[in-house]
Amino acid sequence: MLQGLPPLLDASTRILLLGSFPGVASLVQAQYYAHPRNQFWRLLGACLDDAQLATLPYAERLRAAAAHGVGLWDVVAECRREGSLDAAIMDAQVNPLAAYLRDTSPRLARIGFNGALSWKHGQHLAEHGYQVFKLPSSSPAAASLNFEQKLALWRPLFADALT
Repeated sequence: MLQGLPPLLDASTRILLLGSFPGVASLVQAQYYAHPRNQFWRLLGACLDDAQLATLPYAERLRAAAAHGVGLWDVVAECRREGSLDAAIMDAQVNPLAAYLRDTSPRLARIGFNGALSWKHGQHLAEHGYQVFKLPSSSPAAASLNFEQKLALWRPLFADALT
């Protein structure tokens, strides 16, 4: 079984970006969205009005996200999978999202689901009072939309919510 990455959120988190499960590059580097072609950090930087975000060292990216009240996690805690595609995930064990979020991040109001699998396993969080947003995946495998089209769909998550 492959193990996911730990949650990166705390009591000041107001927006959470939930992915499905880290790809091979992310697991190897123990970093969220480590694949160089993944558009996550560019999208987040554009939404935070920080064009430099994607070029910063990883630890600085995390600090910048946290400073804006943005947290990261995945819906799947562990699974079996060959390669990095969500379609190859088997025996998925889902993180205890609702209970963990309620206890860890009392200011959390909005959750963006980075891709279809995260949406499938997490959209129920709307029933717990969160505003939920189904986002197009930032993965290089999700090429049906270009960067600008994805960004237009990501921006509403951050509208009127930034510090």
